[in-house]
Amino acid sequence: MMPGGLSDTKPATPEVQQIANQVKVQFESQANVSCVVFAAIEYKTQVVAGIIYFIKVQVSDDEYVHLKVFQRPYEDQGPSLVGFQTGKTRDDPLTYF
Repeated sequence: MMPGGLSDTKPATPEVQQIANQVKVQFESQANVSCVVFAAIEYKTQVVAGIIYFIKVQVSDDEYVHLKVFQRPYEDQGPSLVGFQTGKTRDDPLTYF
């Protein structure tokens, strides 16, 4: 993948689920919600001064959110939630936001 470009959509991996889990509390606090379900479905990445993950997450039977998460793999700090979009469906494509 070319630095700066957005990757193709890929099915979520255990690593991506772990990243989503690490920002779940940040999302719940910022969105003022409590999620029983928080299952990563698919994702895209963008390489910058670290990696930005765009992750589609299922938060209820028929509701999804898109998370924008920044991670610097070479530093010891965990991933940071830098944005999110609510009111998404399973079929909504992941796009840059």
